[in-house]
Amino acid sequence: MIVTPAMSLERDAELMLRVREGDETSFALLLEKHRKPVIHFLYRMVQNQAVAEELAQEVFLRVYRSRESYEPTAKFTTWLFRITTHLALNHVRDRRKDKLHDSIDEKVEEGAPRQLADREANVEQQMLRQARLGQIKAAVDELPEKQRGAVLMHKYQEMDYSQIAAVLGISESAVKSLLFRAYESLRSRLRHFSPGGTGQKVN
Repeated sequence: MIVTPAMSLERDAELMLRVREGDETSFALLLEKHRKPVIHFLYRMVQNQAVAEELAQEVFLRVYRSRESYEPTAKFTTWLFRITTHLALNHVRDRRKDKLHDSIDEKVEEGAPRQLADREANVEQQMLRQARLGQIKAAVDELPEKQRGAVLMHKYQEMDYSQIAAVLGISESAVKSLLFRAYESLRSRLRHFSPGGTGQKVN
């Protein structure tokens, strides 16, 4: 595969090819770049920070173990998130009965001394914003596993339909249908946020 400067996203694939040849430094660069996005995705899927970090270690262990058979037939991130999503979905299914939920809302300390009126207004606005963000995240977290994964990849990882299709092993039309159902569900659950009743944008 010839990697040109214009193919900026293929920089990762080039690094992975170097890893295949035994370059440990290239693997460290990939780990540094993708570890946080992978952990963030996993946390939103499994809703437990410690588990997300453990699964992330397993993700990159599998990446390293697969180095000799790696072929850049798709974007590196597509391949990486295929591994990540597979582990996340397996964990969610295995732990469905005793899944632990971490709180996603930032609690505002009660009993704090009252400041000036404008300060109180700012605090109130911040509380409302945090409450809305919390409800939006909670609504996303309550989606079925595949819908949740598709939304996280589409909205937060900014993957296109073809990448998500490759990750989930389904067609692009199936991805569009999956996302349509997910966003319709979110709009319905968050309808009270919008004066027009059309729902709140997912942040």
